[in-house]
Amino acid sequence: MRLRLDIAYHGGDFHGWAAQPGLRTVQGELEGWLGRLLRLAEPVTLVCAGRTDAGVHARGQVAHVDLPDSGTEPNGVAVELARRLRRALPGDVVVRRVSVPPPGFDARFSAIWRRYVYRLTDRPADPLTRTMVAPVRTAVDVAVINEAATALLGLHDFAAFCRARVGATTIRQLQLLVADRVPAGHVEVTVRADAFCHSMVRSLVGGLVEVGTGRRSPEWLAELVDRDLRSGEVPVMPALGLVLEEVGYPVPELLGQRATQARARRELPKEQP
Repeated sequence: MRLRLDIAYHGGDFHGWAAQPGLRTVQGELEGWLGRLLRLAEPVTLVCAGRTDAGVHARGQVAHVDLPDSGTEPNGVAVELARRLRRALPGDVVVRRVSVPPPGFDARFSAIWRRYVYRLTDRPADPLTRTMVAPVRTAVDVAVINEAATALLGLHDFAAFCRARVGATTIRQLQLLVADRVPAGHVEVTVRADAFCHSMVRSLVGGLVEVGTGRRSPEWLAELVDRDLRSGEVPVMPALGLVLEEVGYPVPELLGQRATQARARRELPKEQP
């Protein structure tokens, strides 16, 4: 029996999503409570849409878990589990909904996009938002950021902005990259892509801040695209400003097809001679 969990958490006291021995993680916290609340004989494994790093927050994380068939009606299990989790979990993580997904659903591979928002401020820090908004010492020009961001859109190798992992591709389809100064005065950078590699969002924002504060030129940022190695010139922004806001999925009939496509290794189109 597969269940979908919609999750939100404040990442400040977590060492990221992925379970790690001896460390408090979102996955470890949730899997522990699932085992206790459901009195499972064997541990279960949660599969999430986006494995957030230490200190990164989420408002729209999605995960799935496969449970033994207890003979109980699945929707009833989902409703009761959601109720128990709300009462049991600590205040920095919430399971907003538990549901029975359509056939073929995979929280990770069925997703067609993930949307993150990075929040930063170049104004005097607000103590009420200090755990969610990253400070920047120099004034940021949002118009310059948005102009430079256009060079990064599309299907590219983002190796220059990612921490390498053995055997993993760094080719991604960047669908949206835009900055806005909101009424509160801070800057929100919205990033949406089919998937992200390790530290990619914080590095993209770090590059944009370099341009937006005048330390680097837009041409410098554009030249980093499709490099095949990580660039030490690109700063990685602090984790506290980053929030996984939303994950998008196709219509139910295409969930399985999308999961199959996402498992295939991405490649850039070959240049014509």
